[in-house]
Amino acid sequence: MRSFGIIFLLGAFGYGLIETVWRGYSHWTMMIAGGISFTVFALISRCGIPLLYKCIFGSFTVTAIELCFGSIFNLGLGLHVWDYSNLPFNLLGQVCLLYSVLWGWLSLVAVPFAGAALNRLSGTSKIAEGSYYELSAQGLGGN
Repeated sequence: MRSFGIIFLLGAFGYGLIETVWRGYSHWTMMIAGGISFTVFALISRCGIPLLYKCIFGSFTVTAIELCFGSIFNLGLGLHVWDYSNLPFNLLGQVCLLYSVLWGWLSLVAVPFAGAALNRLSGTSKIAEGSYYELSAQGLGGN
């Protein structure tokens, strides 16, 4: 359980950092969203499906979390943390196709990284068959 707490914190701070680099600031609500997303990424990494499907699922995960958080904090509580109303293919101004696609691309790195971090923290060596890290370990003489 402690491992998932650390994974959550890594995701929270990582998401906050990405957002700060991307748009110049972040918000505490987005750090919670990032922690949840990264924890889900760690769980996705353990599924025995190809990385492409993990990235698609990762994109849907972050998009769904952002829609939930946006509905609560932006629309419900009026915090105005973000607004994608000016972007094409947006839903309620809370999510949009552009950022869903970008999260899919970011998942190429984030999902395997979250899985590797969880494995290291939990002391397991469970790496999903066919994953990038499994293939890299094989190339380096690993298991």
